[in-house]
Amino acid sequence: MTEQPPPPVPPGFGPPPPQYAPAVPEAPDFLAVDKHNSVVVDASGVGFDMYDIVVDFPWAEIRSVHYRASPDGKALMVAVVHVDGRVYEAIVKAKPRERLLGWFAQLAWVLGYYRPAG
Repeated sequence: MTEQPPPPVPPGFGPPPPQYAPAVPEAPDFLAVDKHNSVVVDASGVGFDMYDIVVDFPWAEIRSVHYRASPDGKALMVAVVHVDGRVYEAIVKAKPRERLLGWFAQLAWVLGYYRPAG
């Protein structure tokens, strides 16, 4: 006796076909890195890695995040203002220098995603 395959699932029943499955949006992130330092912004908050010292700031502990170019225009400077008023800063060199403009655009977008103005 040979085993029969199961009958087909009637339309409208069962899981949706893969092409109709809702896409789960990925949370954006930002990463700037040089030889010794890095800045990460993601769903968990902001992280600094400076010469192997790692500091993480969860969003609940952050009052604000600020960034700008270094005075010589060769590095990204990111500051986290903690809810208690303390300020922490990390500096990441941008090589090539044009990378800094890309970092500004991406960082602005990611910070706007997690910390919308208003």
